[in-house]
Amino acid sequence: MSYQDFETEGRRLAILRILSRRNEYTTNEYSLNDELVGAYAHNVSRDRLHGDLAWLQEQGLVIVQQPRAGWIVTLTVRGGDAAAGRATVPGVARPRPGV
Repeated sequence: MSYQDFETEGRRLAILRILSRRNEYTTNEYSLNDELVGAYAHNVSRDRLHGDLAWLQEQGLVIVQQPRAGWIVTLTVRGGDAAAGRATVPGVARPRPGV
């Protein structure tokens, strides 16, 4: 696995874990990006974040709504299982034990 793949899989897991801690399992792209940078040190462009969110939606892990002012992202049950390590999804890192 390349470093870029490792980083991408970790970032996708971070997105799912952030959503799993939110009220109603929902957040907007701006808040999500802020937490990715602050808590997980994933400083990515809006285009890369949108790419990750589109990919996660294709896998059935999140639901993305695109109103005018920014994307709204909601975790699905499958996404919650992946965030907690109860499901394995190729392309998403598995959480470490006890974390």
